[in-house]
Amino acid sequence: MTFLASPMALVYFVGLVAIVSLVISPRKVSVAGFFDGASRVGVQPSLWMLVLSQVTTWIFARSLMNAAILGYFYGFAGTLAYTCYYLSFLTGMYIVGQMRRRGARSVQDWLGENFGRVGHVAYNIVVALRLLSEVFANLIVVGLIFSAAFPDLVWAKAGAIVALALIGLVYSALGGLRASLRTDVMQMIVFLVVFMLSFGVMISGENFSLGAIFTAEGVHDQASRPGWILVAVAMLQVFSYPAHDPVMMDRGFIADATTTRKSFLHAFWLSALCIFGFGMFGIQAGIIGASYENQLLGTWQVMFGPTVYFLIAASLLVSAMSTLDSALASAARLVIDEFKMASRTVMCGRIAMFGFMAAGALLTLWGNKTLFDAVAVSGTASMFLTPVLILAFVFNRVVPLWSFLVAYITAILAAAAYMYRGTELVKMFFDGPHKYDQLLYISITVLTVGFAAGLIGLATQGKLARRA
Repeated sequence: MTFLASPMALVYFVGLVAIVSLVISPRKVSVAGFFDGASRVGVQPSLWMLVLSQVTTWIFARSLMNAAILGYFYGFAGTLAYTCYYLSFLTGMYIVGQMRRRGARSVQDWLGENFGRVGHVAYNIVVALRLLSEVFANLIVVGLIFSAAFPDLVWAKAGAIVALALIGLVYSALGGLRASLRTDVMQMIVFLVVFMLSFGVMISGENFSLGAIFTAEGVHDQASRPGWILVAVAMLQVFSYPAHDPVMMDRGFIADATTTRKSFLHAFWLSALCIFGFGMFGIQAGIIGASYENQLLGTWQVMFGPTVYFLIAASLLVSAMSTLDSALASAARLVIDEFKMASRTVMCGRIAMFGFMAAGALLTLWGNKTLFDAVAVSGTASMFLTPVLILAFVFNRVVPLWSFLVAYITAILAAAAYMYRGTELVKMFFDGPHKYDQLLYISITVLTVGFAAGLIGLATQGKLARRA
């Protein structure tokens, strides 16, 4: 096991996973396979292919780090808050089911039918930003891992980002969504093995206590209070959150209704267990009083030693690779099928993938504040969908276009407000003892304005929602 102490072990591990991913990616793929995930003979994905693909793309590197960091600072409440976002599989299942019953083939299809080109484009802008955040946030985690592994190499971070970007682009471009589905299964199995090994070592340690995990309050000077605030935020955002995630939504329309429903249910419990389990690494670091170093990476090196640290880092790297290919597959469909910027060919899809990967890699140069900010910003921006979808699916009433636009503009402005929460202008309206207090007030405002606009719109010129 002394070999695992060498930083080159991570390089070899990534190389091995990349080679296997390239080998199992289809060499020839149809247009339907590239954009819709169908096999060469047109067969839909199986149940567990969908489940493992959903899970591995949602427990991506950024989420794993977020869960652990929140657990370190805010204890049990922090990791629970991030785990609450995984209720998105249940709300996503509901949204997909309702749209399919109404004859829609995608979220864009439903929005276009009810709000025309304006609704279609407004949603796609949010989706494009979401995909870009997926690419750059996961590349950032990759850069952090290799900069920690090779502290004396000034180019380690940039080199790792470029290398993983190229690897992900190559095997993703080979087969599009079909390649993503196939490699996701392999990558998820690898993730589960290395994660369970590292988790087993942690819980068998002398200093581990499950009771301490569930009562931990973190190392923050406000203890677990901000974590509980974030739980409330997650519950407000969790209805709309899956609807703006193209990776989840794309997989909601490529199999029959029964298979799709089961895949969402299984993906929920499996991903929630994985994300909370990984968050326990952060909680444990706070319990034993470890100092916070380099996004917890340095902390884990000291806590667990080289073998377990290798397994943790390997988990993060596999999850990053699995998310990159899924994000690129969704980006190709977004550019070609939704924005209709080019003809529906495999080559045009590959060009779209290259564009998104290049843009995401360039965004890693941007000075992001925290990894959770991307989640909070995109989650807030997506909240315009909550009143629109609830009124349509629960009350069977579609709000007029002006109500939709009021909710949309409010959500976009709210997302910007959270990004610039430190400015005097934002503090004038949304202030509090912690940034999550600000996020809670912002989220409540978005929902209040959105529902008010929707209800006024329904009272004046709303219409019945169409049923298939």
